[in-house]
Amino acid sequence: MAKKQEELDPEEIELIQWCIEVESFLVAAGASEQEAQAYIEEEAEWFTDLFFEGYTPEQAAQEALA
Repeated sequence: MAKKQEELDPEEIELIQWCIEVESFLVAAGASEQEAQAYIEEEAEWFTDLFFEGYTPEQAAQEALA
């Protein structure tokens, strides 16, 4: 029997979309897509904090690149 797939709540979906936007800014700044994804995964807690503090994806990418 297949397990019921866990549904994400709207806030989790918003966070994932926000991280995708952050990734695009990191790639635009010269990171490869793989590097950007790995960095976001490694620093997930920090990026989550920035999300809840109201940073835009562009601001979060700038902080990451600083």
